[in-house]
Amino acid sequence: MTEKDADIIVVGGGLAGLAAAVSLARAGYDIIHLAPKSPPDRRTSALMMPSVAFLRDAGLIDEPEGLGNPLTAIRIIDATPRLIRAPETLFDAAEAGMTAFGWNFGNARLLEQFQSPAPATGLRTWHEAVTAYRRTDGRGIVTLSDGTELAAPLVVGADGKKSLIRAAAGIATREHQFSESALVCDLELGRSIGGTSIEFHYPHGPFTLVPAGGNRANLVWIDEEASLRAAQAGGEESLLTALRQRSQGLFGAITLASPSFIFPLSVLSVSEAGREGTVLVGESAHAFPPIGAQGLNLGLRDVADLVAALAATDRHRSDWAEAVSADYARRRSGDLARTGGMVDALFRSLLADMLPSQMLRAGGLWALKLLPPLRREAFALGMGQRS
Repeated sequence: MTEKDADIIVVGGGLAGLAAAVSLARAGYDIIHLAPKSPPDRRTSALMMPSVAFLRDAGLIDEPEGLGNPLTAIRIIDATPRLIRAPETLFDAAEAGMTAFGWNFGNARLLEQFQSPAPATGLRTWHEAVTAYRRTDGRGIVTLSDGTELAAPLVVGADGKKSLIRAAAGIATREHQFSESALVCDLELGRSIGGTSIEFHYPHGPFTLVPAGGNRANLVWIDEEASLRAAQAGGEESLLTALRQRSQGLFGAITLASPSFIFPLSVLSVSEAGREGTVLVGESAHAFPPIGAQGLNLGLRDVADLVAALAATDRHRSDWAEAVSADYARRRSGDLARTGGMVDALFRSLLADMLPSQMLRAGGLWALKLLPPLRREAFALGMGQRS
């Protein structure tokens, strides 16, 4: 191990980690990206227009056409049997003067695109896993699975909800596990949903269809885990019957276009997004149920603020990494608290059976339906727009 093997070490091979590694290398830093090999990511991500603009500006993608599918509207249908139900509500991008709220991308396609513009110099990728992390004498030192040690003044943890970097840095977390889980798969519908994302709200969470081109849609079905397992365990026809019922037969014949997967839901937040030369991006800093398409959007705002914090810091300072981590934590605190609180409140409001909660939720959607200024504010908040 030398005094310094790179300016910055980025740990984590997902979309947030790769976006950080490429963006920081393009900003002129010497980067080692530690990205262990992993199975193909078959999930999709709905990215709002500010995130798409960041990806274009950072050179991570060109134009989104041909890479993803536009999200031009969001339709919410209250399918609960509750006494007080919310009105059916349509949010149209055209009302906000936009052609689309965002774009729905396959994660595997995004990973491929993020890698294609990577600079020939300034970015070195290692596929070894990290087994330990410590800081000493102003350096972060990571130990790899083969015993190699690498050092850099700044270390970026993008290694997910169970982040080793976060734990070793002593950054505290708050986490809550829900009894609900999510089932995801791709569907071929008898009728196209066009560019409209459709959310059926049920007592244990939404049943959401996201446009994936043609008659295809990406499904995210949140429900009690036992209900999801039962539908899945009965075989393909059992699952399709459940899907037709949940979608209220609005889309004709439905067939599976991919295997279905079930994963548990939780919320995770951190006490601070950076400290003493360590910063956290993506799910190492925040995780919550797939409500409102905020996960990767928030992770890309992490990367944007990290680039900004580096640009605002004098690289000739002996303690530049500590200064960057403190500035980054300050920049991220408001956004993380605001977005995490919004998503948690939305999800819990869907699950609440108490009459006052039903009245608040229904009243809120009526207000959004009837008051254009309030609806525009909701657009801005949901899209993560910042002044």
